[in-house]
Amino acid sequence: MGFKGKGWKWPLERAYHHLFSNDDDIITFAKETGFTDIYFTEPHTDSLYFKDGAYTSYPVDSPVDFLRLPLLSPVDKIRGVIGLGILKVLPFFSFYETISAEQFVRKYMGNKMWEVFFEQLFRKKYGKYAGNILASFLWARIHKRTKDLGYIRNGFQSFIEHIEKIDVKLGVRVKKNYEITNLEQKNGSFLIDGSRFDVVVSTLPSPILAKVAGNVLPKDYLNKIQNLHYLHARVLIIETDQALLDGTYWLNVCTDKVPLMLVAQHTNFVDKKYYNGNHIAYVGYYLEREDKIMRMSESEFKKEVLSGLNKFITKNFKVINTYDFIGPFAQPIFDASFVKNKPNFTTPVPHFYIANLDMTYPYDRGTNYAVQLGRKVSALINR
Repeated sequence: MGFKGKGWKWPLERAYHHLFSNDDDIITFAKETGFTDIYFTEPHTDSLYFKDGAYTSYPVDSPVDFLRLPLLSPVDKIRGVIGLGILKVLPFFSFYETISAEQFVRKYMGNKMWEVFFEQLFRKKYGKYAGNILASFLWARIHKRTKDLGYIRNGFQSFIEHIEKIDVKLGVRVKKNYEITNLEQKNGSFLIDGSRFDVVVSTLPSPILAKVAGNVLPKDYLNKIQNLHYLHARVLIIETDQALLDGTYWLNVCTDKVPLMLVAQHTNFVDKKYYNGNHIAYVGYYLEREDKIMRMSESEFKKEVLSGLNKFITKNFKVINTYDFIGPFAQPIFDASFVKNKPNFTTPVPHFYIANLDMTYPYDRGTNYAVQLGRKVSALINR
């Protein structure tokens, strides 16, 4: 759901959102429902490194950018281009689930390629689990990425409201801010807080589902999905009088000297005129529940983020406002255990289905896959 700051014309998502130009499911769905407000641009992506005592950003938008990267030798670049090209053009192979991303890169692209190009990306995203993440995730990231990125006029909230209006016209009852307190099965039907249903489709995160459906799903099945592990997201949205990044939308922080995962300068992607002429940047983390940053107050978190930014941003900028958001169960740990235990559409209980974002594997979670999952589970129910 979106929110609006003071004087904004468009609402903003609580975490960075964009579409790839090959996100066919959501693009097709929008067209089918008469929604025409998706547009595409080519924002810039850079990576931040610490080199020769200074912080330097290098573009990483294209193969040419990669070949110009001064941190790798010509041999490393050739091996890297070949490896990345294979991941980009070839389909998924089950082999990717038998080897970690680190092992794959070191073996086929070289140690330097991992240590310079990939290691900090994985460390910042997965923390202590970085070395366990499967090569299938790496394949999906490289295979899926496009240079063109899409956004929705008036924010993603406008698409949500568009779909809601259509659903209501079709007789759907939409309950907002609703918490399910009791789910049970009785006489072949499901009772949700006393209301009877013939079919249930859960889109809840698997750990939440395990708690809510404890009286319906078998214990061995619940134990299986409870073996899934996640990191939580914490995002600080910073509204400033000038852009933190000059021309760059997405900045990967590829140095351990800066304790940030990424900076996404939203207003280098979407015009600042929609946000009262101010600039918007996202600073994001994936963290374990016990991490000290997860326990910080909003003011402490703001101080932590600004301290990290000030390590490499030398311009003077005025912070107009900040917005702090936490997203639980935001990043599954895509390791061998995840592949073994992740849910499928069907469960041991007839007519009880799951279509949650764990099932986007090996791809990162996204709105495109939410639409894809909806189509697939609907086809199962209606067959």
